[in-house]
Amino acid sequence: MKEFNPNKNIGRLLLDAGKLKLSDMELIEHCQKEQGLRFGEAAVKLGMVAESDILQMLAQQFHYPYLQPGEGGFSEKLVAAYQPFTPAVEAIRSLRSQLALHWFDRQHRQLALVGLGSEDACSLLTANLAIVFSQLGQRTVLVDANLRDPRQHQLFNIDKRQGLSDLLVGSVGMEAICKISSFVDLSVLPAGTLPPNPQELLGRPSFRALMRELANSYDITLLDTPNSLLYADTQNIAAETGEALLVIRKHDTRIKEALALQAQITSAKALIIGVVLSES
Repeated sequence: MKEFNPNKNIGRLLLDAGKLKLSDMELIEHCQKEQGLRFGEAAVKLGMVAESDILQMLAQQFHYPYLQPGEGGFSEKLVAAYQPFTPAVEAIRSLRSQLALHWFDRQHRQLALVGLGSEDACSLLTANLAIVFSQLGQRTVLVDANLRDPRQHQLFNIDKRQGLSDLLVGSVGMEAICKISSFVDLSVLPAGTLPPNPQELLGRPSFRALMRELANSYDITLLDTPNSLLYADTQNIAAETGEALLVIRKHDTRIKEALALQAQITSAKALIIGVVLSES
């Protein structure tokens, strides 16, 4: 990715976005020269734009786009898209850095996020982690492998449609993968039709074939999974990815439960590469 676009200064970006008029530009430039301010600082001081507008233009200038509240129609819980400069998102970017530096390479390109208890924590982390990986310029696909109570179609405002389950039985092809145009390079494969036999479906050779195809087409594949306390689907998923990231909830997950899940993942011949403590 390019780091800086010298042909698009803050004033031009604000003008193109309809935040300023040409007459505003002259007043701002006068204030800028008179008080020795940056263009954005002068614009905010004159009350012509908000500080959030300047942050958004800076993000565009450095090819780090994010969304304004309500833009795109996605869930507000996608904080990596709507609130990228908060401590919560900084923590997710830190996790991304650790995974990128110490794990993801040509041999390791797929990861299952495995949760205990509430599925919201696991689903939200998977979604936001996928966004920040795409912001890094990585071709990223998020697979909603929670065929029990899927959430990714709601988070990304995808109409209920065919998805993973339908693809695994051969009723649809790779066109079930949705390119999310609001983000840099992010695609989502929704869960699709809820099947009566999720565990058996995820144990089919078609799931293994799909994972191989995704590994060839994307830099990063992240899989959301169902509640591991209730369902054994996670073992099939982890067996195919070979690696899992454990998501536990603060003041909620019991050590006994975490150890039991660790044993399940290990029995599937998969490696737990780390643990994330979620406060949600």
